[in-house]
Amino acid sequence: MSSSHDRAAGNTGSPGGAPLHVLIKLQPPHQRPHTPPPIPHPPRGVPKLYLAGLFRLQNHKKSLEVGFPDRKCQISTGLSIFIVTLLAGAGTTCPDYSTDSRDIRNTVGNIPMEWYKDYPHIGYDLDGKKIFKPIRNKDELDEFLDKMENPDYWRTVHDKMTGTDIRLSDEQVELVHRLQKGQFGDVNFNEYEPSVDFFTSETMIHPVTNRPQDKRSFIPSLIEKEKVSKLVHAIKMGWIKPRKPKESAQQYYDLWAKEDPNAILGRHKMHVPAPKMRLPGHEESYNPPPEYLLTEEEKLAWEQQDPEDRKLAFIPQKHSCLRAVPAFSRFIHERFERCLDLYLCPRQRKMRVNVDPEDLIPKLPKPKDLQPFPTTQSLVYRGHSNLVRCISVSPSGQWLASGSDDCTVRLWEVSTARCMKTIEVGGAVKSIAWSPNPAICLVALSFNQTVMVLNPGLGDKLVSSATDQLISSYTEPEEERVQPVEWVAAEGKDHEKGVRLIINHPKAIRQVTWHGKGDYLASVMPDSSNMQVLIHQVSKRRTQNPFRKNKGLVQCVSFHPIRPYFFVATQRYVRVYNLIKQELTKKLMANCKWISSMAIHPGGDNVICGSYDSRLAWFDLDLSTKPYKVLRHHKKALRGVAFHRHYPLFASASDDGSVIVCHGMVYNDLLQNPLIVPVKVLKGHTITHDLGVLDVTFHPTQPWVFSSGADATIRLFS
Repeated sequence: MSSSHDRAAGNTGSPGGAPLHVLIKLQPPHQRPHTPPPIPHPPRGVPKLYLAGLFRLQNHKKSLEVGFPDRKCQISTGLSIFIVTLLAGAGTTCPDYSTDSRDIRNTVGNIPMEWYKDYPHIGYDLDGKKIFKPIRNKDELDEFLDKMENPDYWRTVHDKMTGTDIRLSDEQVELVHRLQKGQFGDVNFNEYEPSVDFFTSETMIHPVTNRPQDKRSFIPSLIEKEKVSKLVHAIKMGWIKPRKPKESAQQYYDLWAKEDPNAILGRHKMHVPAPKMRLPGHEESYNPPPEYLLTEEEKLAWEQQDPEDRKLAFIPQKHSCLRAVPAFSRFIHERFERCLDLYLCPRQRKMRVNVDPEDLIPKLPKPKDLQPFPTTQSLVYRGHSNLVRCISVSPSGQWLASGSDDCTVRLWEVSTARCMKTIEVGGAVKSIAWSPNPAICLVALSFNQTVMVLNPGLGDKLVSSATDQLISSYTEPEEERVQPVEWVAAEGKDHEKGVRLIINHPKAIRQVTWHGKGDYLASVMPDSSNMQVLIHQVSKRRTQNPFRKNKGLVQCVSFHPIRPYFFVATQRYVRVYNLIKQELTKKLMANCKWISSMAIHPGGDNVICGSYDSRLAWFDLDLSTKPYKVLRHHKKALRGVAFHRHYPLFASASDDGSVIVCHGMVYNDLLQNPLIVPVKVLKGHTITHDLGVLDVTFHPTQPWVFSSGADATIRLFS
């Protein structure tokens, strides 16, 4: 026999005359599979008889005899391992298997079929050749016709492993039905048969299990040793009590014992223990410190006092040693006084009020419930070369004006942080204010002794041209009035830069502010004795001095948003004047050393003041002239405060480099006090030369806040 992989053996005769066909598949040892390969199906009509196995021949054997009753076959081979498959048929001639026969079954094994879903084959056979997927060209119509015409459709299932349709036999269908009903799969299984107790019913010679004992059964357990050591350690430490205390017997008590004053419980209830005597101090020592000894003058004063007025009932004395201490001569008198106190002095029980400290803290809402308010830094406006002292936002919220110590005024676009215009002036800009009237476009600024009114020319051209017409429509009166300041109309280069009016003052100007209607302008000159506050009317170019004499140095002023009131803040007071009646209405006491800034609530009934001693005072004009609340959340001097026009927000800027935003809700109900809650600390500015944030203002419509600092930047927090 040759050594090829697949070889067919000849047939041998049988007593019945039927030929015997033997198919032998031989494989070398290095190609031996782990499991026998599937046996090929014989042709239709041929009875099957399989014999499959692994045979190992010794070297001295030359042949192997394989056969059935009355049928024998001898095979000679030189291979050490081979597989024999025997097919026998009676009365039928099998086809020729001399050529390579391929197994038509799917032998890929139990693997996920998803691995080959994108390939035309479904796996590999034992020879490493591809097993192609069976052709399935059935569509929905073919499936429907098969369902209608095929009587075995209901018992046909699709095998994903082989890719073919399998018809279930009657036994398999019966098995499925039994499993669906919750019954056993075997029909012949009797679930109610009597149980046989094979341990006791019959005496056995040998044990049921003859397994030898484990080693751990006769070796001390290490786990138990660790547990015992832990228990011993816990008993030593007192964590575990080996002996529980005896349970006390149940005690019965009288329900009305406390009601009877003669009963023991009643007497205990009314008992008030006597206060103990005061323990002796250093002055009663035999060797007291020198500071406890009385001088001659103190001894004389002690002797002249009444016994009831003396702090000490004796004179402290110093002895060299304890043996030198004499007997206490007043011992009996002292004991007698103590007995009198115990006998004659009445004692009274005072009920102590237990107050929970948490109840004293006001219940404030959470900051996340008070949104919106600015939380993060959005934009940084860079361009100034020196500290930025003042900023102001246009009524539309589109433009931002800033003044700096680099003698320039810059106009910015809020949304892009782009510098639209730069105007150079003759000094460091101390204050800048945008006119609150949206019908005109004017910006007032102050530097040195000059107030300059600009038309920036940004935004709507119609508004800008209307503003120029308003300024140029002024006609000088026939009779010239003596004014405390000088009005000059800008010409030439100043007019090209946007300057429209120049107001020259006698002293340096600290602040400028607009009236709500945009026609009146107030300026503050703290160095002037009788002209610290001046009010200018832009349309008529007139200036008036409302106060002939001011008490104290004026720091800042502000107009009431809706009423004809004028607020003047000095170093320690805020005075409220009625402009119609021309009289003082209120005088607010800030309780601080030096007021730095002031802001009026849009409603007009509340005022906040910042001071250089790190305090922010909130005044309720309808409540009192003293601060309703004083906030000390800044570590350094406050430079600016501001209210939002529409949102219940106010902010304060300080030299500590932070801007603190607070929620300040003012209710229409006069009986309800304002709600003040700090919600956010905004940091971003760098402290330069001990100066931090110099000014702060809110966006007119959005919950945004602008801040300018000594680091020559302007920052927008949204």
